[in-house]
Amino acid sequence: MPGWFIWFIVFWCVVLIGLFAIGGFFMFRKFLKVFPKEDGKSTLDWEEYYVDRSLHLWNAEAKGLLNELVQPVPELFRPVAKQKIAGRIGQIALDEHAKTIEFDHIIRGYIVATPKRDHKFLRKKLTTMDVDMTPYEHLF
Repeated sequence: MPGWFIWFIVFWCVVLIGLFAIGGFFMFRKFLKVFPKEDGKSTLDWEEYYVDRSLHLWNAEAKGLLNELVQPVPELFRPVAKQKIAGRIGQIALDEHAKTIEFDHIIRGYIVATPKRDHKFLRKKLTTMDVDMTPYEHLF
């Protein structure tokens, strides 16, 4: 066998092991989210609970705003991000005994549900939407 072919095989072995490691990392993170906490429910169970309990509070305008806010998220991850953000918005609205989901609930839930590493993109999106962020600075 020529020497270049052996190096080609070694290269592909390293690439495949790297891809499997990356995929395994993300699968393990997803597994941790479905693992029950002390209260017997997982993170995903709580998200689903708050979305189901607050479903009647959402109107067309609120749903449209949520869809607009998750536009920067890649299409593959958009449903997961939307579920997480909607769960947090629902939690905030239910804790405040709101009659409907308001703009303030959506912005606060969006900020709280977004990971810290993505706050730069979040600020950029809110700036393009002409949202005054001064009332929400304590959430960042």
